[in-house]
Order: sequence, then structure tokens, then C-alpha cells
Amino acid sequence: MGEQQPSIDGGPGPFRLGSVTEAPDPYSWLENVDGGAALDWVRARNAVTEATLAATPEFAQTEAAVLSVLDSDAKIPMVQKIGEFYYNFWRDAEHERGLWRRTTLEQYRAVDPEWQTVLDLDALNAAEGENWVWHGASVLRPGYRKALIDLSHGGSDADVTREFDLETLSFVEPEDGGFFRPESKGSLGWIDDDTVYLCSAQGEGSATSSGYPRIAKRWRRGTPIDSAEVVFEGKTTDVSVGAFRSHTPGYLRDFVHRATTFYTSDTWVDVDGTLTKIDVPASAEIGFSREWLLIELRNDWELNGATYAAGSLLSANFDAFVAGDRRVEVVFEPTPTTSLAGATWTRNHLVITVLEDVKSRIHVLERADATWQRNEFAGAPEFGTVQVAAVDTDESDLVWLIATDYLTPTTLSLAVVGAAVGAAAGQPEELKSQPAFFDAAGLTIEQYFARSDDGTRVPYFVVRREDLPFDGTARTLLYGYGGFEVSLTPGYSGSLGLAWLKQGGVYVVANIRGGGEYGPIWHQAALRENRHRAFEDFAAVARDLVTRGVTSASHLGIQGGSNGGLLTGNMLAQYPELFGAVIIQVPLLDMKRYSYLLAGASWIAEYGDPDDPADWEFLRTFSPYHLFDPKREYPPVLFTTSTRDDRVHPGHARKLAARMIDAGKDVTYFENIEGGHGGAATNAQAAHMSALAYRFLAERLG
Repeated sequence: MGEQQPSIDGGPGPFRLGSVTEAPDPYSWLENVDGGAALDWVRARNAVTEATLAATPEFAQTEAAVLSVLDSDAKIPMVQKIGEFYYNFWRDAEHERGLWRRTTLEQYRAVDPEWQTVLDLDALNAAEGENWVWHGASVLRPGYRKALIDLSHGGSDADVTREFDLETLSFVEPEDGGFFRPESKGSLGWIDDDTVYLCSAQGEGSATSSGYPRIAKRWRRGTPIDSAEVVFEGKTTDVSVGAFRSHTPGYLRDFVHRATTFYTSDTWVDVDGTLTKIDVPASAEIGFSREWLLIELRNDWELNGATYAAGSLLSANFDAFVAGDRRVEVVFEPTPTTSLAGATWTRNHLVITVLEDVKSRIHVLERADATWQRNEFAGAPEFGTVQVAAVDTDESDLVWLIATDYLTPTTLSLAVVGAAVGAAAGQPEELKSQPAFFDAAGLTIEQYFARSDDGTRVPYFVVRREDLPFDGTARTLLYGYGGFEVSLTPGYSGSLGLAWLKQGGVYVVANIRGGGEYGPIWHQAALRENRHRAFEDFAAVARDLVTRGVTSASHLGIQGGSNGGLLTGNMLAQYPELFGAVIIQVPLLDMKRYSYLLAGASWIAEYGDPDDPADWEFLRTFSPYHLFDPKREYPPVLFTTSTRDDRVHPGHARKLAARMIDAGKDVTYFENIEGGHGGAATNAQAAHMSALAYRFLAERLG
């Protein structure tokens, strides 16, 4: 696994805080994920939570309401076109682990389509005595007869890959020549009928220090996995290495990708048997379709005497660029209020999604007179999100449109993009609509801007009753993330509506720095030593809600998971006076140890390196585990995590919860045994976890 890591059984040993040597961590034993003492502690805390928070009639009602949404047969079955069929993965009350199934477009248009079951995970688990969780499938083109299916034990990131026959609807067992990748963080990817790319963090020297594959190999059917031919080797200090084939007819290409940090990478393409590096900035992201190369910039790029701004999307002829022709064209350039949210190719067009003050706008580009001509696609909701995805990049100009906002049930439409956009021929055909799980009458969506400590305008959305008295008494849930260039855009949640909005609660989403709402500059403004800006932004939104009379500190709860758990952990540690309740889910909290725990080393580019004394000087300022002061007053806090989370170590939540409990603070803790980083492996588990959060807020916020 790369560099030697400190033992988690005896603790990491003393470490230095500037010139002060700290004693060994007394809670390090809780990092032993499956250790007997650690699991005994977890079971004891879970039992307390089940006997208190989860033992009320109100909890049962909330849990049932959430589960009714998750198990509803009326949800939209999102599909992916694969060959002549449209595939969907589905979970409901009768299929706890889920069905992989398929239908035709004609059937899909029907109110109640006829589905053919391809794989029943519940039946598979019963037959094999397993607890498989679906991780996805890749299908070999152009025949569409074979699939590689990824399955995880309990939802962990580590999974296995098994070959599946889409004609006989059965697994191709290894003894019959089928491909099988043993459990690891990694992947198999099709090259042709009898060859795959193998990337697996299994075996000595095969993993990076982040726990992901370091080596890409070519594996031929019928040969031992150990004999697979090495295609590329990265460094132990890299984040990951991968290889894949693009199967677009007429544009067959093989690639190797090496992520050197979370935000920098190198990509090579095979040109006549030689790996040729695609010469773009390491911080840029690339995409390709047919003859085109797309380059999305995270930083300014000086090229050919011009400077292209961070956040821009550029295009170039793929083969010419690889051969050394450095001519590029600007497809999109950001403004102070806009950023690129996504791009998708159809057969003849490029469709881009732009966020304008965190609201979606769609543009269709086509090639005319050797330049890109742009048309706006109308119909996006005022405070909403529209996602666009090509139905079949190789064959048509059809796109899926998924439109949603906080109060409008999600709709799925089919549209043809091109010159007819805006005319009747280009109008979307609505195929499916999610039911209204709650009555939105009398509710409204608003967008406000708070001023952060340095004067930056920070947008946030408020979903509330129109007749809110603005007397500071409304129970309010403030949600945030603020990291990894992730944008929080409006979306419909039946669970939130039933369990919170319908009960009179106000819901707020803060679009703080560290996210991607205004492109890479918005993200980079809160990296590493500037992390405090994300926390200041969130605190500014909290204060603005109080100033406006929406709520008051005693009635304001906050929630965040993963990096958002680091956010709410810091709100707890640094701004406890602003909140009446805090929810911290699958979090990072010990920033001295995070890079040694599971995938933590892959996030050094986001947070900093705690082993570098200079970095630790700022990391220590946002490490909730180290900032906790037993003499200070804190609001009630709920920690949730998963034993099977092999991305963010459950030890983060365990250790701070234990430290706070031992200091006599108001702490509720629940650790789901399954679920991975998502926290739950089934709808029932997800409903239970959600109900814990909603009931905790309802009880603590008065």
C-alpha cells in the first residue's frame, strides 16, 4: 500500500504541534474498523440511539414517510440506451437490493412499461449467501452481448467484477472462461471480445498510497490474471492509474490516464502502438468525441500568444492536436456570474449546461462556417436545474432532459437538438414525471446573497412557507458542502418535503466557496490554507438568516456529509453559538490522521499534507478533532457513519463522538454496518438514517 503507515492498533504515537509534542491519541483504538472493542462501542452507542431517538411514534412516522418515497413505484425509472434496449437499475419494497432490467423505447413511453429482468440482485444474494450491492455495468460494443458487472460487499468502494452474458442472462463463470476481478478498488474495461484492461489495487505494490490502482494491464481471456501484460505503471504517490478504450465507430482509440493529485493528471493516447501524451495543462480536464478534443481549464493557460481563462472550455481537432497542431477555439468562457456545469455530445452537436448564479441555462452548439454557432435552449425553470445527456452519441441528436427544482417534481423529457431548437420540432417530449410526494401549495423558493467576512457575495436558496412570520421562530435546516468543485443546485426531494417542509420547516442550501457554483476560481478560493473561507461563508449565511428573521440560533440546524461533514464539524468547533443542532455525516474530522486513513491521501491537494509542518500549521486550524474544547458549550450533535465506508474512515466520526461523550456533551451517534460512503445499502437503511436526522432536528430545535 505504498508508504509505511502508523499502526492503528497502538495509535499513531506522539506527533508535533508546532513546538509542542502531543500525547498519543487516547481514541486511536476506534480506528480499528472491525476491532472487537471498537465494534462493542459502536453497538452500545447504536443501542442508545435506537432506544431514545428511534423509539418514538414520531420517528416511526417519519421513517415510514421517507421509505414510501424511496420505495415508490411511481419514481422515474431513469434509463441508459445500450444497443436496442434501454436499461434501468431499480429498487423498491419488493426488490431491496434491486433489479437490473431493460425495455424498448416504445415500451418506455408507456405509462406502465413491460420490463425484462436482466439480473435480480436479491435472488443472487439468496442463491450465493452474499450481500451484494450494485455498482454498475459496462457493455461491450458493438455487439452488446457481454457485460462486466461490478458488485460490492455491503456498498464499500472495493468491489468485484464478473462477466455476464446478455443473451443467456447468466454469469460467465471463470471456469468457463469468464473474466473475474477479485475484490479491490479497481476496474475491468472492455478492449474486445477476449481482452480487457485490468486495473486493480490488489497484491503487493499494486496500489497507490491513496489505495487505488497503480498499474494498468491488458488481460487476455483464458490466461491467468497474474499473467496480464503491464501497459502502464504510475508512482506510489499518484492517486490512481487507469486505462480504457473508446469504441466510437471509426474513432477507435486506447487511452492511459494517470491522476497525479486529485486535480492534476496526465493522459496518453495510443498512436500506432506508442503512447503519446496529450499536451494540455496538468490541471485541465479533457473529453473527446469523434474528431473533437475538449479541454476544460482549471487555471489560466497561455497558448499561442493568448491567455485562456480558468473555467473556459476549448475545442481542437483531436488528431491534429496530438500531432502537435496547437490551435484551439473557445467554446465557453466564464463571466463573474456564470460557470460551465457540463457538456455532452450528440451525433452532430455539442450541448453545454451553464450555471448563471446557480441556475441552469442550456446552449446547443453546431459547426457552421468553420466556427461554433450557439443557440440557447429555452425552458429551464427559474430556480431550477436541468441536466442534459445524449441518448446515443454515435447515432442521433436526441437528448434526455431532466428538469427539477425544490418544489417541482422531476420530469424526464426527450428532445432533438440542432437547428430546430426553439421551434416546434425541437420542443421536448415529456416522457416521465415524478409524482408530487408532498403538497407544495403555499411554499416558495427564494435566492438571497450573504456577505462573507472578506466581502464576497455568497448565494443561498431558501424554501419556506409564503406566510412565514419572519419572527425568528421557524425551525430551519441549513445544508452545505463547499469542496471538490461540487455545485449544489436545486432539486426535488420527496423525503425532504414530507419529513421537513410539510412539518413547517424551512430548508436552506448555501452555495459557499470550495464548491463549483462559479467555476474553478470559486473552488480554489477555499483550498488548503484558504479553507477558512468556506466556513466563513457558511457562518455568514447562518447570520444572514437570523438578520432576515427567518430563524434564530436556537432554531437553526445544519447538516453536511463527507467534506460537508468537515464543514459542519468546523461549524460545531468554531461557531457553536450560531446553531441549535448539528448533523455530521460520514465526515472527515481528524485532519492530522486523514491522509493515513483509507483514501485520505488522495485529498492532499484539497486540504494540505499534515506531515508537512507548514501545512499542518493551517490544517490544525480546521481539524475539529483537535479544536474540540471540553470546557466549551456546544449545541447537540448527531454523528452518523458506516462501518463499510472504505473512502472516509469511520474512525473520524467515532473518535470525536467518543471524545465529546466522555466530556459530557449532548451527542447522538449511529453507525450503519453496511452502506459504504453513501451510508446505506438499501432503501430501508436509507430511510432509517434519514429519519434519525429529521427527528433529531425536530426534537432539538424546539
